[in-house]
Amino acid sequence: MNSGFIWHIVLHLVVPMIIAWLFFRPGFKRAALIMFAGILIDLDHLLADPIVDPDRCSVGFHPLHSYYVIPLYLLLSVFPKTRLIGLGLVIHILLDWLACL
Repeated sequence: MNSGFIWHIVLHLVVPMIIAWLFFRPGFKRAALIMFAGILIDLDHLLADPIVDPDRCSVGFHPLHSYYVIPLYLLLSVFPKTRLIGLGLVIHILLDWLACL
């Protein structure tokens, strides 16, 4: 594993924690854990061969990273009951997109 990949994984944990701390401080732990659940969309990597390819952009390739579902993730982040999971998914997609640059 290269250090870029490790930093990418670390950011998937640190960024939700920062967002939880800044905007959801009274329920920081709960908010962070719910946003961490956004990483579960990486299960769609199991459908690819190879499962992990550092030269492949996840966004637009894997089903749960497709351009068709990203608007759904944005919509989830608007409504109070789904906001945290939506934010976790949007953060995940943004971090994956940044890794593609």
